Amino acid sequence: MYIAALNSSYKNDGETSFLLNSVLDICKENGADTEIFNIYEIMRDVKNPFCICCQTPCQGVCYKGTKLEEAFKKLSTADAIIIGSPVYFRGVTGQLKAFFDKTRAVRADKAWLGKIGAAISVGGSKYGGQEAVVNQIHDMMLVHGMTIVGDGSDEYGAGHSGICAHNPARNDEYAMSRVNSLAYRILEEIKK
Repeated sequence: MYIAALNSSYKNDGETSFLLNSVLDICKENGADTEIFNIYEIMRDVKNPFCICCQTPCQGVCYKGTKLEEAFKKLSTADAIIIGSPVYFRGVTGQLKAFFDKTRAVRADKAWLGKIGAAISVGGSKYGGQEAVVNQIHDMMLVHGMTIVGDGSDEYGAGHSGICAHNPARNDEYAMSRVNSLAYRILEEIKK
């Protein structure tokens, strides 16, 4: 099993990264190989940091030989992809949107079709737009034909659309209680 996570916060040690790593740690303890990708770093060496539709169909010319190309190749081998984003103006970060806009060639190759996908969001306040962000992440996954799972599992019961936390996430008792459930749901789906 190979489970990858995308951290769309510019902070590698922030709350979004903390939750992603918490889920990955449980997956690792259960035999999965895991890896976290920090989108802010991946997008830094791309010629244009956002898609300008320079070719149709997309050939990925703008990111050849970059960390982004390497990330796309690795993510295409993952059994599951967990995407985390802080809330920015009730939406995902610009980095995550730019990352997904660059996936046109990945989508054309159907590289993520059927992959398990899960979402995590962290907001500055308890009701700070986290569910809107989870919905946006789900929409991006659906465009790729991914299979979306929420944070419900056989062991922990039904859940919601994903983990929605408020800062600081480690003190959000409900969000932390869903970390195990999301990890086990992903593992259950991979084993099917």
